[in-house]
Amino acid sequence: MRPTVHDIAAEAGVSLATVDRVLNGRPGVRRQTVEKVETAVSRLGYVRDVMAANLARRRIYPLVFVIPAGPNSFMRVLEAEIAAAMGRSSVERTSIRIETVPPFDSGAIVRVLDALDPQSVSGVALVATDTEEVRIAVDRLIDQGVQVATLVSDLPGSRRVHFCGIDNIAAGRTAGNLIGRFCAGRPGKVLVVAGSLKLSDHMDRASGFAAVLKSEFPELEIIGPVETNDDADAVRSAVGAALDADPHIIAIYNLGAGNRGLIEAIAARKPRRPAVIAHEVTRHSRQALADGVFDAVINQDCGHEVRSAIRVLKAYADGLNPLSAQERIRIDVFLKDNLP
Repeated sequence: MRPTVHDIAAEAGVSLATVDRVLNGRPGVRRQTVEKVETAVSRLGYVRDVMAANLARRRIYPLVFVIPAGPNSFMRVLEAEIAAAMGRSSVERTSIRIETVPPFDSGAIVRVLDALDPQSVSGVALVATDTEEVRIAVDRLIDQGVQVATLVSDLPGSRRVHFCGIDNIAAGRTAGNLIGRFCAGRPGKVLVVAGSLKLSDHMDRASGFAAVLKSEFPELEIIGPVETNDDADAVRSAVGAALDADPHIIAIYNLGAGNRGLIEAIAARKPRRPAVIAHEVTRHSRQALADGVFDAVINQDCGHEVRSAIRVLKAYADGLNPLSAQERIRIDVFLKDNLP
């Protein structure tokens, strides 16, 4: 039988109330009594159930999600999932707020992080721009006792406690293999479109994609990545200009957002339909798959990512390790035939 607080009280010769005060670090207990309780804990091998204790105390976990503002469809779906989690706050014992920042604005992220009160926030989930100033701000917040997890896009080199997102190198490699197979051995060029290479997820996807094409499909030459800041108009302009300038482009990989612009650029040049791989199932990409404009969409479950961030931040706030298998975010590949 596992030892209980009743066993500790009997072993130490003190009351249950005293044991509770010692285990929860509350004042008002003499040093000699604290030592007696700690000795009893050690002798009995008592392991405290932190989650149960916090449930009994009705502990609330104040969490902040920092995400980009703007028209990015995926980010707006992510925001909706966070809002849904806010609706579950009473059950999950959280208090969640959303802070939006301009896309790719490192300074804005730093200002939001620096303005947080470590006494009133237990955890932060951050869609990170991969810059040194953001890394420093994250580490500074961690030094103040606030748990920080990255969401969707990681921050390598920081001391963040967890990354809640897919393996983006694997996602890029998946796109490379799909493009290679869709092109069926034909020589040609592949246009790669990115939002910003300041985002680690975009850099990793580009790296994984290039590695597969170089090693397995050398007949395909990469053009880009062309950075568009995930803006649909910029994507439409960049893709249209590339297709007009080079008749040898036979495939396009959009590893970021702005799919509406990609669809419009391809539609304006109907006789030349390239093989297309994009990311995230949104209203626009779903329709493009159904219409045969896109060949495949690589997707991540942002609802799972939000739920994972909440579980991870709560666990680390309690000094516990999350279950790695539960927090693994899978990579989904959708064709028009298996759209959910």
